[in-house]
Amino acid sequence: MQNNISLKQHKANFSEQLLDQMVTSVVVLDNALKIKCLNSAAEALFNKSLNRVYNLPLVDIFVETSLNEKRLIQVLTDSQEITDSEVSLHFIEGYRITIELTASIIFYNDEKHILIECRQIDKQKQISAEVHQEHQWIAARDLIRGLAHEIKNPLGGLRGAAQLLHKELPEQQQEFTNMIIEQSDRLTNLVDRLLGPNQLPNIERHNIHEVIEKVYQLASMDNQKGIAFIRDYDPSIPDMEFDTEQLQQALLNIIGNATQVLDMDGQITLKTRIANNQIINSKAWRLAVKISVIDNGPGIPEAIQDTLFYPMVSGRANGTGLGLSIAQTLIHQHQGKLTCESRPGRTKFTIILPLPKRT
Repeated sequence: MQNNISLKQHKANFSEQLLDQMVTSVVVLDNALKIKCLNSAAEALFNKSLNRVYNLPLVDIFVETSLNEKRLIQVLTDSQEITDSEVSLHFIEGYRITIELTASIIFYNDEKHILIECRQIDKQKQISAEVHQEHQWIAARDLIRGLAHEIKNPLGGLRGAAQLLHKELPEQQQEFTNMIIEQSDRLTNLVDRLLGPNQLPNIERHNIHEVIEKVYQLASMDNQKGIAFIRDYDPSIPDMEFDTEQLQQALLNIIGNATQVLDMDGQITLKTRIANNQIINSKAWRLAVKISVIDNGPGIPEAIQDTLFYPMVSGRANGTGLGLSIAQTLIHQHQGKLTCESRPGRTKFTIILPLPKRT
């Protein structure tokens, strides 16, 4: 009898330890959908200890969730496993995560319980979306560049013909050839901008904050709206290799877009931080530098957020849609990436540059 009790205790201890060693987050609910167990991975995922949430209804720890209570009840009644590949959880504390889960029936003390196995997928979704957007951006950029080259050659011929004709016409008719030449020059300038930067970056070692301070000074001098600039720098960032002019141009393009949509009480924050374990253009880097430009403007229309960095895409009626495309190209030449998160009241552009290990 003593051996049986010892064996049961051993199995219980072993099961508990095994549960806590699992990478998969495990949640156990009773037949009233109240939390009875969280393993260590689930406590980390929900940022809550079992002591805090024990015996609470699962849905009470969320402000909003796409996890359907009816489906969980159906698991209990029909004893059928359910799987959902994308469940959003908005916690009372304000943060959000997306998970994939499987819910199935287990028996404990002869009562039905629901075993939920879940895994956070935000990072994978973000990486997948970034890879897709990068491929789309490269395709759109190459298409525009191809068209720009096709347009530029006939434009040169048109301008040359107009110049020759200009010499043959009487003075009172030369205004027409002047108009053709002026418009040809304007279109040539636009085509040149569509082609993007035509120089490789001049990579040298610099302090990144010196460049950002120069950008801050330039933006402050042309600040007719009185926009407040906040600087939040991480002084631990070491000197790194980049092209000062290209990085400056990318930042000015981003800040220029922000200042055009901000009101008189607008605010722009320039922020730098060290970031660990970043995936940049499908390559893993242990260390990277994040430069964020954050404004409190109206936000970017949701309809163009996925194509924001494409050439000729703009949220303004009089915008050319080239500033952010050029910025993306400049950062891409540095093996970095430029991303954007936007909602009304907060838009954040983030430049992530790899920080190679110094030898």
